[in-house]
Amino acid sequence: MRRRQVLNGIASLPILSTTGLAADTAPSFLHGVASGDPDQESVVIWTRMSGLTKSHSVSWQLALDSTFQRIISHGSETTNQYQDYTVKAVVAGLEPGKNYFYRFNCRGVTSPIGRTRTLPKGDIGSLGLALASCSNYAFGFFNGYDAIARDDAVDFVLHLGDYIYEYAATGWGAQTALALNRAHNPINEIVSLQDYRERHAQYKADPDSQRMHAAKPLLLVWDDHESANNPWVGGAQNHQPIEEGRWTDRRDNAIRAYYEWMPIREPDKGADRKAFWRSYQFGNLATLINLESRHTGRSEQIDYADHVYQITSKADAVAFQRDILGAPGRTMLSTDMESFLSRELERSKREGTAWRLIGNAIPMARTPVPNLAEMGITMPKEPGVVPGVSADLVWKGKWGLPLYLDTWDGYPWAREQLYSLCAACGISDLLVLTGDSHSFWANTLTNDDGQNFGVEIGAAGVTSPGDFIEQGFDPSTAEQIDEAFATQIPDVRWTSNLYQGYVRLVITASGGTADYIAVSTVNTRQYRTSVVRQERIAREGQSLKFV
Repeated sequence: MRRRQVLNGIASLPILSTTGLAADTAPSFLHGVASGDPDQESVVIWTRMSGLTKSHSVSWQLALDSTFQRIISHGSETTNQYQDYTVKAVVAGLEPGKNYFYRFNCRGVTSPIGRTRTLPKGDIGSLGLALASCSNYAFGFFNGYDAIARDDAVDFVLHLGDYIYEYAATGWGAQTALALNRAHNPINEIVSLQDYRERHAQYKADPDSQRMHAAKPLLLVWDDHESANNPWVGGAQNHQPIEEGRWTDRRDNAIRAYYEWMPIREPDKGADRKAFWRSYQFGNLATLINLESRHTGRSEQIDYADHVYQITSKADAVAFQRDILGAPGRTMLSTDMESFLSRELERSKREGTAWRLIGNAIPMARTPVPNLAEMGITMPKEPGVVPGVSADLVWKGKWGLPLYLDTWDGYPWAREQLYSLCAACGISDLLVLTGDSHSFWANTLTNDDGQNFGVEIGAAGVTSPGDFIEQGFDPSTAEQIDEAFATQIPDVRWTSNLYQGYVRLVITASGGTADYIAVSTVNTRQYRTSVVRQERIAREGQSLKFV
């Protein structure tokens, strides 16, 4: 999603190398440990070795207790420069729904201890997920990660994308980063494989990030900033081929580094590494299907700036949404992604699973901007804000246009296709879990005919600020805008762009609860948490509703 960039100068910043250490450095675990991508009998465990200059074997152990008195599995993996000295093992032969502890060792040096778990089978009482998104290192401390690590109700972390950001140290967030000594490394916008590796290394070196990764297994969805802002199958908004080379090279660099640095399974030999979709089965309670909506099926985004002078009336706005945004064939998901989704939904329903969760990087509900001008709201006086750009809320509200065009709102034909696919599977009870927008959301999902297909829970940014605040609105006005969405837009029950934090979702056979958890600050490591809202979700026939 496009963000306003800050180009004010930072004269000089230190380059902090985390991947090119001296040849005589002893091995160490500067980036902690992590686990994820589990099934009922196996899980991925991950670490990275610092200080190595040639190929080395790294041993691992997995135990039933944190003192490793009851080791049940062990092995070794070889790492080298080709994989940036990252280490991954798929530990198999495990029991469903069980907690385990793991650690690594290289040349007598032992890693921190991580805790992980497998997916459950059969009847289970409850499932706790933390929904996280938009963790921009430059915008503050990862207090939300620390809070997740300490949250005993969370079994797994579903990170919904924007795990890293690609901007240069002089880009978006530069002023905050300078104040907090959290400037991006490397200082340039990341393009090469080495660039992406160093950026991942910086994020994994953060102590709050390490606490969360060591405490909870991850389920992952990527969004845009893992590669570049607003990508589609043929390019990205934040990619300039003349200066930065071929988009496919940059995209492939980003994806390779992602597979190296994240606790995820490698694709089968010959498989498309871009096809990063997953399905997880939590006993008979829930199926979670994670979507890939960036690199395999997405058509190019529409830009308001290209159409601003064509929209001068309500009729123009209606025609724009019908003929330009809604043009048939403007896809979001690939045909392979849709086929996978259809098979998994049908299987989930056939097996009698209670919940169908969708891991979704970008907002799905309809979010046209309310008429803010009628409320007396004007845009803040900031240079460069002209009618038609993404930041101009008042202009969009005047014509009832969507808040963002990089979300499903910018692809209404594709959204109708998704709902039609669900209808063909007999599914109208989706619980869609969403990141990207830097705001908390509780939304209802409806198609063009008003049929309900479920509800959507949106997570705020771990650090990334709410857009209305970032655009210069004072907190009181930003809250007014949130309230206008909730009271004037039919599919929006509640939203807030005032907080950073995460969502704790707990589901049982009888219902679900979403706690929207805010951290008091991301400007210091001392913080408090508070539940700023709670939503309860219940089943009504074949549909879901908020109660």
